[in-house]
Amino acid sequence: MSRSQAATAADATATAGGSRRAVAVVVGVVFLDLLGFGIIIPILPFYVRSFAISDVFIGLLAASYSLAQFVAAPYLGRISDERGRRPVLMLSVGAAGVAWLVFGVAAEVGAAAGTTAAVLTLFAARLLAGAAGGNIAAAQAYIADVTPRESRASALGLVGAAFGLGFVFGPAIGGLMASDGVVALARDVLPGVVPATRFSLPSFTAAGLSFLALGAAAVVLKEPDRQRAPARRVTFVSQFREALADAAIRPLVLSFFLTSFAFAGVQVMFIPFLADFFGYDATGAALFLTYIGVLGTINQGVVVGRLARRFGPRRVVLAGVGSLFAALVVLAVSPALAGLVPPLGGPTWLTGGVVVLLGFATLASFGNGALTVGLATLVSERASADAQGSAFGVTQGAGSLGRTVGPPLAAAAYVAVAWSPFAAGALVLLPVVALLWRG
Repeated sequence: MSRSQAATAADATATAGGSRRAVAVVVGVVFLDLLGFGIIIPILPFYVRSFAISDVFIGLLAASYSLAQFVAAPYLGRISDERGRRPVLMLSVGAAGVAWLVFGVAAEVGAAAGTTAAVLTLFAARLLAGAAGGNIAAAQAYIADVTPRESRASALGLVGAAFGLGFVFGPAIGGLMASDGVVALARDVLPGVVPATRFSLPSFTAAGLSFLALGAAAVVLKEPDRQRAPARRVTFVSQFREALADAAIRPLVLSFFLTSFAFAGVQVMFIPFLADFFGYDATGAALFLTYIGVLGTINQGVVVGRLARRFGPRRVVLAGVGSLFAALVVLAVSPALAGLVPPLGGPTWLTGGVVVLLGFATLASFGNGALTVGLATLVSERASADAQGSAFGVTQGAGSLGRTVGPPLAAAAYVAVAWSPFAAGALVLLPVVALLWRG
C-alpha cells in the first residue's frame, strides 16, 4: 500500500470514529433529555388532582406539550440548518431544564396566588418543555450530517432507542423520587427554602438531567462540518406548504401525521382498557408498558436498522404498518380472543389474556419502531443536504400534531364504544400504505 493510500485509509478510519463518537454524544444528550420527560409521566395525573380540578386538565396538559412541539419543531429544524445543530440542541435542553423547575414549584405558586395561578404555571411549564422537545429534528439532522447514507437507518434507530430507554427508566425514577422515603430524606437534607414533595422532587430531578445534558453538549458536542442553508425569512405555515408541495416529502409528512395520530390514541386508552376489561391495576399496567419499552429499545436500536439495510427503509415502513395494524386489531378483539386461548399450564399468571396482550405488545412495539426509524430514514434520503433540519422539523411537527389531535378523539371514542379507538387507529394506517407503496 502506498503512503497516499495509507493516509487515505487512516483519514477514513478517523472520520468513521469521529462520526460514531458524534452519534453517541447526540444520542446521550437525547436520552438524558427524554429521561427527564419520562420522570414526569407517573406524577402528572396526581399533580393535577392535588389542585382539586377536573381530570380533563390531565388530557389538556398532555396535549399542550405535543401542540408546542408541533409548532416549535419546524422552526428549530430550520434554525439548525441556518445557525447550526449544536446551539439549537443546547438551547432546547437548557429550556427543558427551566421548564421542569417551573413545573416543580406550581404547588408553591398555588399556595401564594391561588389554584388558577398554579394551573397556569403547569401549562406554561408544559408548553415550554414541549417547545424544547422540538429539538428532536435538530438531533436527527445532526446524525444525518455525520453518518453515511447506508448507515443512517441504524444511527437514527439509536435515537429511537434513546426514546425507548427514556420511557423505560424515566417513570421508574419518577416513582422512586416521589416515594415517601425519598421525600422524607430530602426534607432532612435539603435547605428549608427548597420544596421537597412527591411532585417537586421528580420535577427537579428531571431539570437536573436536562442541565446535565446541556453540560455534556457544551463540553463534547461539536458542530458537524456541512453546507449550511442561507438564512431566509420563513413562517410556520410556509414550511408546511413547501413540504406538502414537494412530491418526495409530502407522503412522509402525511405518514408521520397518520401514524402518530393512530398510535397516540392507543397509548392514551391502553391503560383504561387494561383496567376495564382485564382487571389490571397501575402496577400491572406499568409492567406491560415496561415490556413494550424494552422491546421498542431493541427494535429501534438493533433490529430495524439491520432490516432497513437489507430490505430498504420503504419496505421496513410497510412492514411496520402491517405489524401495527395487526396489533390494533388484536387489541380491539382481545377480550374475546383471551377466552379462546386454551389452558397453557405453567405459572398461574400466564392466562389467555396475558398471552393475547403480550402478542399485541410485541406486534405494536415492532410496528412503531419500524415506522419511527423507517420514516426518519426516508426523510434523510429524500431531503437535500442543506435542508435536513427543515425536513425533519416539518415531519416531526406533523407527528406532534397527530399526538395532539389523536388522544382527545380516542378518549371520546372509547367512552362511546370501548374497542372503537383501536379499530379506528388500524383503519387510519391504511392510507400510509397507499402513500408509500410506489416509493
